[in-house]
Amino acid sequence: MTSLALTVLLLLTADKGQKNDTMKGLIKDAAAGAAAPAPTADGGTEAPARPGPDVTKMPFTPESIKTVVAFYQPQIQGCYEEHLAGKKKAEEGKLMTSFTITGEGTVSKPKVEKKGTTLKDPHLHECVISVLSAMSFPKPADGKGHPIEFPFNLKAVE
Repeated sequence: MTSLALTVLLLLTADKGQKNDTMKGLIKDAAAGAAAPAPTADGGTEAPARPGPDVTKMPFTPESIKTVVAFYQPQIQGCYEEHLAGKKKAEEGKLMTSFTITGEGTVSKPKVEKKGTTLKDPHLHECVISVLSAMSFPKPADGKGHPIEFPFNLKAVE
């Protein structure tokens, strides 16, 4: 398989008045603190543990939810790259995910929805669900659970 430059594009549902550049800025800001991989004793590299965004200082808003998801986007990309590793031809598609942000800011009921999802690999789904489960969000002011639907548009670029 030829070397592919892989990207994962988040299909962000912005408010009608919001510009796409604002959303790109949120994603860039969320990923900006990522450290370079640390060298290991055998000369390889290992991914550093990166703490997520400080959700205790963020309000519970659509923008903060997008910022948190954008921070974890490289891990979703890793799931996708692993999925592509066993393929002879790059496969593009969409994952429609849903989860509930609890009153404590944790994720419950993460899943990949059948409706709207074009990538059907169960291992890819399991990996993405694992990433979603690890996310922490700002606590909703009302203390209630909030259902979220979040689509990921996955595309390999040569």
